Amino acid sequence: MAAAVSTSNNVTGLPTYHQFPETQYELDWADLVTLDLSQFDQPGGKQKLATQVFDAIQKIGFFYIINFGLLQEKVDEQFAIGKEVFRLSTEEKLKYRADLENGGYNGYKPLGLREVCPGIFDNTEIYNIPKFIPELERTHPEVINQNRPNIESFARHIHENIVGKLLVLFAIILELPEDFFLQRHRYEIRSDCHLRYMKYHHRTTEQNKALENVWVKGHTDFGSLTLLFRQPVAALQVRTPDEEWKWVKPHPGSITVNLADSLEFLTNGFLKSSIHRVVAPPPDQAELDRLGVLYFVRPEDSLELKPVVSGVLERLGYNTVTDGSAVGITAGEWVKARVAKNVSRAAKSEARSEVAEEEIIKGKSVKYYD
Repeated sequence: MAAAVSTSNNVTGLPTYHQFPETQYELDWADLVTLDLSQFDQPGGKQKLATQVFDAIQKIGFFYIINFGLLQEKVDEQFAIGKEVFRLSTEEKLKYRADLENGGYNGYKPLGLREVCPGIFDNTEIYNIPKFIPELERTHPEVINQNRPNIESFARHIHENIVGKLLVLFAIILELPEDFFLQRHRYEIRSDCHLRYMKYHHRTTEQNKALENVWVKGHTDFGSLTLLFRQPVAALQVRTPDEEWKWVKPHPGSITVNLADSLEFLTNGFLKSSIHRVVAPPPDQAELDRLGVLYFVRPEDSLELKPVVSGVLERLGYNTVTDGSAVGITAGEWVKARVAKNVSRAAKSEARSEVAEEEIIKGKSVKYYD
C-alpha cells in the first residue's frame, strides 16, 4: 500500500515520501533512553552520553538517538528511493537477487521466500546496499544507480558520523582507547555493513490469527548495531529483562538503535544483543504496508569474535569466558552462517514454542522467541 505523495523531490527526481499517521492506540511502550548526539562534541559530552548508554544497556539494549546530523528531508529521500525499488516488477527485482542460500545478503530478498507457518509465507521484501568500496561493487536497479551519490552520502554519514560516535561511547564505557571499536569497523575494510530498504506487506485478519499476530519471531541481530530510522507503523517489540514484550514507539526525528551479536561476543555478554520481534500493527494501521530504512553495522569480516581485555569487564565479572563457542569464529563467518541458516529454516521450526534454539556454526547456537 502506497503512502500519499505530493511534489517532486529535487534531489532524487522521485515523488516526495510522506509517512503515515501514528497509531491512536495507547500501546504498552518500552521505556527507552534517548541520546542527544549533538552533545558528543561538547565539553564533557562524550562522558555524559557514555553514562547514559551504560544505563540503557543495563536495562534493555535498545535506545533512541536524536540530533544525528541528517535533515528529515534527507531521511525521507531514502524512503522515497526504497518505495520505488519495491514498485519495480518482480522480474526486474529478481535480476538483483541476493545469494541468500550461500550467506550473501547484498541485493534483493524476494517476498515469501520462507514458509513461516503451514501455507503462510514471510511477508518481507528487502533490498540491501553494501558499503561503497571496490570489493563490494555490484549491479543495482536504475533507480539506485541514478541516486547513487545521494545514497552513498547518506550511508557514509551514518557510518562515520553516527555509528562512529556510538562506537567511541562503547569504548569509553569499557575504558578502552576511544578508537578501539572504530579500528574494527573501518568503512574501507571489507565487512557486511549495509543500508537496507525493507517492506513488510500487510496481512489478512486470518493470516494474523494463524500466526498469533507474530510476523517475525523474537531474535537477535547478526552484527554490532542496527539503526532503524523512524517510521510510524507500530510493529516492533523488544523483550525486557522481565521477559515481557514492549512496543517500541516511533518518536519523531529519532533513530532506534539496538545492540547485536558481535558486541555481545566481544564483551563476553556485557553488551547484550537485544531480543526483538515484529508483530501485526494495531487495528488502525492493519491495512498499511510498513516501509523501513535501516543501517546494519557489522565488524570487519576478519575480526575474530573473542572477548576483549577490559578492566571494566574484569571488575564486573565479565572477564571469564562463560560461552567459548564463538571463539575462533570470525565476524564474516558468523554473518554468512546466520543468513544461510535463516533462509533454510523450515515452517516446522517456526512452530509455536516459547524458546527454540538452532545451531548456526561450530556449535554456536541462537534462540528464537515467541
